[in-house]
Amino acid sequence: MGLVAGVDSSTQSTKVELRDIDSGALVGLGRAPHAPVSPPRSEQYPRDWWDAFNAAFAKALLDASSRVGRSVTVRTIEAISVAGQQHGLVVTDDAGVVIRPAKLWNDTESAPDATRLRGLLSDGDYGWAKACGSVPVAALTISKLAWLRRVEPSVFAHIAKVLLPHDWLTYKLTGRFCTDRGDASGTGYWSPSEEMWRFDLLDLVDPTVDWETKLPEVLDPVEAAGDWEGIVVAPGTGDNMAAALGIGLAPGDVAISLGTSGTAFAVSDTPACDPSGYVSGFADASGRFLPLVCTLNATKVTDTVGVVLGIDRSAMSAMALSEPLGAQGTVVVPYFDGERTPNRPYARGGVLGLSTSTSAANLVRASFEGVVCSILDAKDHLPGTSGALFLVGGGSRLPAYQEIIAELADQEVIVAREEETVAAGACVQAAAVITGSRTNQIVDTWGLHQGAIVDSRGRTSFKGASAREVRESYRHAAASELWDMGNGE
Repeated sequence: MGLVAGVDSSTQSTKVELRDIDSGALVGLGRAPHAPVSPPRSEQYPRDWWDAFNAAFAKALLDASSRVGRSVTVRTIEAISVAGQQHGLVVTDDAGVVIRPAKLWNDTESAPDATRLRGLLSDGDYGWAKACGSVPVAALTISKLAWLRRVEPSVFAHIAKVLLPHDWLTYKLTGRFCTDRGDASGTGYWSPSEEMWRFDLLDLVDPTVDWETKLPEVLDPVEAAGDWEGIVVAPGTGDNMAAALGIGLAPGDVAISLGTSGTAFAVSDTPACDPSGYVSGFADASGRFLPLVCTLNATKVTDTVGVVLGIDRSAMSAMALSEPLGAQGTVVVPYFDGERTPNRPYARGGVLGLSTSTSAANLVRASFEGVVCSILDAKDHLPGTSGALFLVGGGSRLPAYQEIIAELADQEVIVAREEETVAAGACVQAAAVITGSRTNQIVDTWGLHQGAIVDSRGRTSFKGASAREVRESYRHAAASELWDMGNGE
């Protein structure tokens, strides 16, 4: 039995899936946690990702052995691919040793640096969108590099390689400094339209650096990066790009991913250029493009409300569904850790519409609605998305998110069949590298483009506000400047 391994190294944990190459059947699964983070400073030690990978990989082998009733070893695996959290900044010295903790995508300390970078091109935000598909925000790697030069110049001076989280893990597996077009497109200095690094943008960070020597090689979507323990190592990609592979996202379809952050993304045959900054014009992991919008706050918001109220996820979901649409006028603005879309890095969350009759259930329902309204408002900026709406990520398994998204989007939702779509997508890439098949052929063979359908349009079990009224109330509340807490200085 030939197997492939798919790795999802996310903010919260590492997951490893083992799948049968021919059928795509899930044979083994292992997980290991990462240290929790909390913006504005959000950093992790890359060595902890490596430890988590090894722990999760070992658990996946044990799980596979238990499922098939015989020993499953490294020798059974033919290819492996690593998908990682996007944008994180990993810097190493000449020996490949990491010289400081990695700043993650949700670290907002670089917000002033993003603002400064935006003013350095003569044609401003349009120039940035045209050059690299994205307008600088705190999340992007280029903003974090600028922060490092400003705040830790001695560390900056010793940089030999600039990597993303998945790049570094691939390096640990193969000893090769490489990346892929999907993850590279989220740096703020690689052009999806030109398929090349934009050293001129990096010169805005520091024109004295020989940037060409510090960046990884960009591999083709199914080009092998090397080998590890006799296993072929695929190029890997960013987590959102892998999730698109894991559900076989087609042009016109949209996926909403609910994890620590919320993202909405689509596959396109043409690169996006949005000077408003709402849409990031990424590349995907198949040779096409992945316009994407991202909010910093998703399931962490509802989890936080649950902690405050002493209620677990399952009970939170049930309580939310016991309440009518509109939460009896209660509105939660979910900017708990600042926000990326819209670009409000110093904002904080808030609650409006409280009264002496407000209940815990109202607050719970409002927290789910706030997260959903935020991601749907971001999604509305994506171009050409009249197809199916897929729901992926950890939050996709909660009935409250499923129902409320269907209600407020006024559209049926397809809940992805696979719970770990990022790891599944990494498996798809690994299988494509080892077999030479196209990724969409593998998705069709494995049956990944499937899921349970949720359609809450016309729901009449509760009398409440309309979807339009809920979304308008949210937009009015979120627009308030009450939530902006200074400028971070």
